[in-house]
Amino acid sequence: MEYRIEHDSMGEVSVPADRYWGAQTQRSFENFKIGIEKIPGEVIRAFAILKKAAATANHHLGKLDEERFHLIAQVCDEILAGKLDGHFPLAVWQTGSGTQSNMNVNEVIAGRGNEIAGKKLLHPNDHANMSQSSNDTFPTAMHIAAATEIEDRLLPAIDLLTGTFDRLMAEHEGIIKTGRTHLQDATPITFSQEISGWKNMLEKSRQMLVMSLSGLRELALGGTAVGTGLNAPKGFDVEVAKAVSDLTGKDFITAENKFHSLTSKDELVFAHGALKGLAADMMKIANDVRWLSSGPRCGLGEIFIPENEPGSSIMPGKVNPTQCESVTMVAVQVMANDVAVGLAASQGNFELNVFMPVCIYNFLQSVRLLSDSLVSFNNNCVAGIKANKEKMAENLHRSLMLVTCLNPHIGYENAAKTAKKAYKENISLKEACVELGFLTAEKFDEVFKPEKMV
Repeated sequence: MEYRIEHDSMGEVSVPADRYWGAQTQRSFENFKIGIEKIPGEVIRAFAILKKAAATANHHLGKLDEERFHLIAQVCDEILAGKLDGHFPLAVWQTGSGTQSNMNVNEVIAGRGNEIAGKKLLHPNDHANMSQSSNDTFPTAMHIAAATEIEDRLLPAIDLLTGTFDRLMAEHEGIIKTGRTHLQDATPITFSQEISGWKNMLEKSRQMLVMSLSGLRELALGGTAVGTGLNAPKGFDVEVAKAVSDLTGKDFITAENKFHSLTSKDELVFAHGALKGLAADMMKIANDVRWLSSGPRCGLGEIFIPENEPGSSIMPGKVNPTQCESVTMVAVQVMANDVAVGLAASQGNFELNVFMPVCIYNFLQSVRLLSDSLVSFNNNCVAGIKANKEKMAENLHRSLMLVTCLNPHIGYENAAKTAKKAYKENISLKEACVELGFLTAEKFDEVFKPEKMV
């Protein structure tokens, strides 16, 4: 491999000749060979947006000349188009402020920009980082990435699955089945009612996520090193938030208190709480689906789900609810990520949080996993759910909890005696009730209407 010599305030460093980054990126790359986790691409793209926005604001405020402004904007567009993806190699496990990733972006902008210009016009600190600090750019990139991924990736995935549940409710209207509480038989429910519970979980989670977006749309940019805005021109924070909004088509605003936005990550904690809530709901929905489809002969067997792959390397013909298992594993990961996000957010020492890379890494992984798993679960499982009407009817009429409809006619204690006798002697509720003398056969048939219990 060929190298070139770059320098920073600490001296000279050898950098791969085909990479646009400079000395500070190289030092970080060499000093933090930890794990395989890299700063997420979503964060890099958010950096490109904010760097272009900062150049726009600096140009409008008379700090950055026309030529350098257009050069920075051009490189940022290349980053956003994915043309420079191989130039951001840094580990999550680096400085807690994300300084080295901020400088990675600055150096790539300067290196690529100077190549385009054919001369050294851009300096990573003086121009790409003008009016900025890593301390306000990294939290800004976190918010841009988090808000964008939730809005553009996760909400459409939620809507897709919600729409499928809507269709399933209509297709299974009027089918009555036994309800269950504590994994025990309970009073009847319609299958559409059961599905409506799943659907409403998604709708509630969506509302909570949308609520969290308002906090994520507040940007720290303009606070520079400690929140005072040192070295940023007056009005830069408002101007740069407007530029970010123009570039993304989303309503971002400058944070009212930069001392808060540099050191606190409570908006991310709040938003990830909504992600955890969605994960908890998906765990429940996926478990319901695999319980209801269990069998095919020795389980509940009340629904059919698509058979996608062989389920066993030893048992021929076995098919497993693999999509459900995938969803529940994602839910476990998201719940675990919530611990990491919360702990990282608690590390706001004085004027800066220094656990930002691990915070946003886990946050974005949660959004990514939930988005992908919802689409996969929808397309490969939920969309193909069909009721096993015969099994539902069989289980319904064998349920002892249908006795509940007799309470108004024979009383709770006599109804309990009826259920216990029927269970102990393996006879029907009707036979037990008549034998105990609580109702005649004719009266039992008159009042015993499972279809009216829903």
